[in-house]
Amino acid sequence: MRIAVLSDIHGNKQALEAVLADAATTGPDAVWCLGDLVGYGADPDACVELVRAHVGLCLVGNHDLAVRGDLPLAEFSRGAALAAEWTRRRISEEHLAYLAGLEPLDIGEAVGLFHASPRDPVWEYVLSSLQADLCLSTQRHRVCLVGHSHVALAFSRADGEPTTGQTRHGGTELEISRGEWLINPGSVGQPRDGDPRAAWLLLDTDRWTASWRRVDYDIGAAAAAIRAAKLPDSLAERLRHGQ
Repeated sequence: MRIAVLSDIHGNKQALEAVLADAATTGPDAVWCLGDLVGYGADPDACVELVRAHVGLCLVGNHDLAVRGDLPLAEFSRGAALAAEWTRRRISEEHLAYLAGLEPLDIGEAVGLFHASPRDPVWEYVLSSLQADLCLSTQRHRVCLVGHSHVALAFSRADGEPTTGQTRHGGTELEISRGEWLINPGSVGQPRDGDPRAAWLLLDTDRWTASWRRVDYDIGAAAAAIRAAKLPDSLAERLRHGQ
């Protein structure tokens, strides 16, 4: 089965449209999303509508939980809280109801799916080998997919070996048929690994390969929409730098 895996869209319609178009060229059997459909960006309704139309399996992220009122805004940075508050006022009831029906994990597939991590599906940022090792010891699946950190990466552990991992560039393909793996596709709408292009992952569970993809999108339009919404300028500026 070939699955296009998306995460951390964050209301960036331009990036999501570009990723969905790129994913369509690979002919996936399914499209999955690891959460955070909204937050930071200025097009929450458009992004939820696109997800509903194209994504078969979707998790909820911490920003989605904030918008639907399940997490206090005091737990977020100033920019994230302002964006969540703005989104609460703007998102349609229909799309808010869609977010309300989502969960932060799904362990019923061939791989484990978590917005953040197997240890904490909502909040943990897995960015070190030590954190990944703890997660690998917790997860029930040999391969798990996580989002949340906005960084495209993979950690692995073979029998008797320490956990290792690193960020993964677009065009990288790994053979993951052996060992344990914790994989992040990177962020569609707000990458933080120094590459401003939208990120996604093509997972093949027949061949057991993971392929990281990057795609250009209209960053200027996405930034202009953020500024037009009078959201913090930093949310627009960071898109150009992939940070």
